[in-house]
This record gives sequence, C-alpha cells and structure tokens, in this order.
Amino acid sequence: MTRKVDFLVAGVQKGGTSALFEYLRDVPGVHLPDVKEAHFFDDEAQNWDRPDVDAYHALFPDRPGLWGEATPIYLYWPNAIERIARYNPAMRMILIFRDPVQRAWSHWKMEYAKRKEREPFGWCIREGRARLTPGDPQAPGHHRVFSYVERGLYGAQVERLLRHFPASQCLFLRSEDLRADPTGTITSICRLLDIDAPTRVLPRTVHQAREDIDYPSRLTADDRALLADVYDIDLSRFETLTTLDASDWRRRE
Repeated sequence: MTRKVDFLVAGVQKGGTSALFEYLRDVPGVHLPDVKEAHFFDDEAQNWDRPDVDAYHALFPDRPGLWGEATPIYLYWPNAIERIARYNPAMRMILIFRDPVQRAWSHWKMEYAKRKEREPFGWCIREGRARLTPGDPQAPGHHRVFSYVERGLYGAQVERLLRHFPASQCLFLRSEDLRADPTGTITSICRLLDIDAPTRVLPRTVHQAREDIDYPSRLTADDRALLADVYDIDLSRFETLTTLDASDWRRRE
C-alpha cells in the first residue's frame, strides 16, 4: 500500500503555524519537509484527476514514523479540503486560530512588508474587499494576498472541514494557548497522532514583527469595531463547532 501523509497543520495563516511547525520538528517519530508550506492541495496547476503525489511524497524522508506538513492556506482555499479528503480520508487535521482582527492586521503588515500591498489597512478591509473573486457563499471571496477579512471567517471554514472529516480527526487550537502552554499544546497534538509526547517543550518565538518598516496604517478602534461586526455571527458558529472559547476575540476597542 502506498504510504501517505498522516497529518496536516492546515490553518490558519498568521495564527501560529510557523511556531507549531518548529515545535513539531522536535517530536520524535514526526517527519516534516525541509521547508514549511508544501502548497500541494492548493496547487491549481495540478491535474486533480491525476495529481502528482510522487512529487509530493518526495518532500518527506523514507523513514519510519509519521509524515506531516504545514500549509495554512489549506483550510481557506477552495477545493483544498475536498482534495485532502480524496487523498487520505484518515488524515489528521490540526488547526490553530488567532483573534481574527489581529490576524487580519498581521496579514496586512506581512503583505505590506513584502510590497505585495500598497494600500492602507482601513481601505483594504472596506473598499479593498471588492478585489476578491467570488467564492463559496458560505465563505465568500478568495485571494491569496488580499484576503485579510475573509480568512478570519473561521466558522464557515470549519463547517466545510467537518463536512469532509469527522471531529475525531480534527484538533482545534488557539494561538494564545500555544504561547502560554507549548507543552500542553504539543501533548494534545501527540494524543491526536497517537504518539508519545515530549515531557517538556521549551517556548520559542518565530516570525516576530518587523519594527523597521514605516507602515502607513495603524489598527484603529473603528477598524476593530467594523471587523468585530463582520465576525460576530461567524465566531458564534466557530465556538459551537470547535468548543473553543472566542469571547476574548470579541472586543471592539
């Protein structure tokens, strides 16, 4: 039987996936690609009737243990979850989430620093949403760069995930908990993967914000209030589906 990837850190962007990827590198028996973000299941150049899984598998070492990778766009990108389910219905799915307003702000700063975005944040989360292409009515709008608001619609994305994978194969985490208790978070992941957990995980910081950039925006109270309204109903759905508490993400100031 052809060996397959066993687990994915499938979301969300700017939610702590880079730190989680580095933590998982140190777990015995877990094998990850040399670089984060394989971008296989969101690759629109693939022939998805006959995808090149051999090239995908070549990213992983031929050693005993579990294969896993971290590409945070998978939860958001249209058809990625469906492709994952066809590839491996037994896939374990790890999702780590962050306050969606802070996630959007961090996303904008990243794209501005990369010079992919030149517009101010306030415009991007208002008029700039028109730049996105139409998508699933349950999670409208898809774009790899300009999806600052839409990637934070966690409830709609989790609902779609759970149409293809049972909750028993999914682990929902908060980035705040990874920072506060990395040992507990990695232990819960190891429980999902049915492997032994390390006794202690030393905290680490990955991708700290660059302070040398003159950003043309700041996150204002009006921005936060607008986004809190956008996310309010979706966050209730997210809490119901994941049983995570998102009450501290609802502040409007």
